[in-house]
Amino acid sequence: MKIIDIIKSEKPTLSMEVFPPKTTDNFEVVRIATEKIAVQSPDFMSVTYGAGGGTSQFTADIAGNLQDKYDVPVLAHLTCVSSSKEQIHAQLELLKSKGIENILALRGDMPEGMERDHLDYHYASELIREIKEFGGFCIGGACYPESHPESANSIEDIKHLKEKVDAGCEFLTTQMFFDNNLLYNFIYRARKAGIDVPVVAGIMPVTNPKSIKRICRISGSALPQRFIRIVDRYGDNPEAMKQAGIAYATEQIIDLYANGVRAVHVYSMNKPDVAQKIIENVSAIIK
Repeated sequence: MKIIDIIKSEKPTLSMEVFPPKTTDNFEVVRIATEKIAVQSPDFMSVTYGAGGGTSQFTADIAGNLQDKYDVPVLAHLTCVSSSKEQIHAQLELLKSKGIENILALRGDMPEGMERDHLDYHYASELIREIKEFGGFCIGGACYPESHPESANSIEDIKHLKEKVDAGCEFLTTQMFFDNNLLYNFIYRARKAGIDVPVVAGIMPVTNPKSIKRICRISGSALPQRFIRIVDRYGDNPEAMKQAGIAYATEQIIDLYANGVRAVHVYSMNKPDVAQKIIENVSAIIK
């Protein structure tokens, strides 16, 4: 099933992101965790893709398993910056062979020491255009409510985002954010620029405060003082922090639905208990 058809429905949707293992040794552990999330019947699940395509086979295997075994629509991530055109086409053929119909097309992180002049792909819009020409896939793209960390300003960021949409991107999924007003302002600016595709709000329940500063540094996400106080108060108590992080994320999600954002994507970090609690907290709202 195409993701665009799911998120264009009038019903609020709640989806989950999972990530594949980095090595074969961890495959079974990750498979079991992703299956425990799948049985909770999210509207769809996305499966991430390692830098340089290091987990490309695992991405396809995990996504194919979730779709075939649990009838959950899947969205396979695909990054391009460190891949050749031949590698990208091989991955597209692999995904097609597994019956996967949806791709989140991403540039990916620039590998250290690699010169931009030697790359087959420089921007996600180039990958989107190529997938579009390949045919058969519903294509999503990423967006940043607080602007991409490499953009000079928000105007330039929206300009590049429009290029993705013009290349064939059918929906956008946001980087995580912790202040919903940032998303509302972003959507207003995007619509004003002529970007009219659906925007899926990406929410991360923070249960491990040790990793949040690193994640925010990479993504460019800012932490509101309200959230910082929660981390400062409960960060040394794992159970309390998990409960507080889930509560904060739930509050964000409810506010998003109440303000007309119909599609929410949760960065589950492969934690079935966190996914289950989020789904339970909004079960009456999304049914």
